[in-house]
Amino acid sequence: MSETKITAPYFDIQRIFLKDISYEAPHTPQIFSKEWKPEVQLNIETKNTALNENLYEVVLSVTATATSNGESAFLIEIHQAGVFTLTNLPDEQLQHMLHAYCPNILLPFARQAISDMVTQGGFPPLLLAPVNFDALFAEHLKNQKKE
Repeated sequence: MSETKITAPYFDIQRIFLKDISYEAPHTPQIFSKEWKPEVQLNIETKNTALNENLYEVVLSVTATATSNGESAFLIEIHQAGVFTLTNLPDEQLQHMLHAYCPNILLPFARQAISDMVTQGGFPPLLLAPVNFDALFAEHLKNQKKE
C-alpha cells in the first residue's frame, strides 16, 4: 500500500491556551468608594512563530488600561495563544490565516479571561468589542506596499 501525500489546503487547531496574564489594581479599595466613570484604552497585537514546517503558534496580546475620574483603576495584559496546523497554503493565504483568521479564533478566549479577571478584581465586567482582524491585516498589507 503506497502512502498518499495530501496536497489540499488543511487547517486544524492543535491547542488553545493562556500563555500569560497580568492584572494590577493600584488604587483599590479606595477607588470603589468613588463614582465609577470608566475610560478604557485597548492595545491589541498579534505575533506568530513557525514551530515546524506546518505548525504555528499565534499569540494575541491584549492590554486594557482603565481609569476612572483620572485615576488608574486597573491594568490587565493577556497573551492568549494557540497552536495551529496550516498545510499546503499559498503564502498570501498562510499570512491571512496567521494574522487574521487565527486571532479571530483566539479573541473570544481572551475576552472571557479579561472579563473574568476584571470581575474577580471587584470591577464591572469588561466586555471587549469584536475586532475586525481581516481589516487590520488588509491595512497592514496596504501600508507595507507604500514602504
